[in-house]
Amino acid sequence: MKHLFKVAIAAAIGLAIGSAAQAQSALNEILDSGVMKVGTTGDWNPMSLRDPATNSYKGYDIDIMNALAADLGVEVEYVPTDWKTLVNGVVAGKYHITGSASISPPRLKVAGFSDSYISVELFPYTTKDKADKFDGYASINKPDVKVATTLGTTFEKRVREWFPDADIKVVEAPARGFQEVLAGRADVFITSNIEGSTLEAKFPVVRVKNAGPRAPSPIAMLLPQDDQVWINYVNSWIEVKKAQGFFDENQKRWGL
Repeated sequence: MKHLFKVAIAAAIGLAIGSAAQAQSALNEILDSGVMKVGTTGDWNPMSLRDPATNSYKGYDIDIMNALAADLGVEVEYVPTDWKTLVNGVVAGKYHITGSASISPPRLKVAGFSDSYISVELFPYTTKDKADKFDGYASINKPDVKVATTLGTTFEKRVREWFPDADIKVVEAPARGFQEVLAGRADVFITSNIEGSTLEAKFPVVRVKNAGPRAPSPIAMLLPQDDQVWINYVNSWIEVKKAQGFFDENQKRWGL
């Protein structure tokens, strides 16, 4: 009996230790290792842009992550990802946190979000030479109009909802819907007002006339859903940084 009791106690202790290890917060892991792993796509201008030559990143998101890491006293390791695997990466523990992502019900089912610190609205865009062909959303929702979008993005979901009668062309990252339009392989793409303004300044693209903003969406960081310790830390950090004016200054820096 004593032997069985000892075995049972040892098993219970082992189970408790294993559960404690599993329950350890990402915050503890980051502080212990000295590294915060951040998932980012590097293709959302001006939020996150990757320079292939140097494998370095810049953008609104990158400034936020660098500031968060600095306040934690750790280094940042940027982990390349794409939109269709962004959520899976944080769920699988490939990174501790992501850059900005739209808060959506499908994502909320499997991942946690920080408090929001910026929001976006969506617009349809076309090239200047095709601008006169479109007037409002109904003019896009036609079989002879090719609408390009990127697999796994919230844009893809909206394109399918808004333009069910259009010819929808889905490309996989790192390809982007706007690139298909610029190359003449599609007519229209949708994106946020944030990225859209950057593209308008750089390329011959314009908003479709009389197509107002749709789908206002709060933006936040993705985190492990069951890690309330880490979520609480990030949310408190966001509140402090908001009070200090950090987010306002960062938006101005990137023209948002």
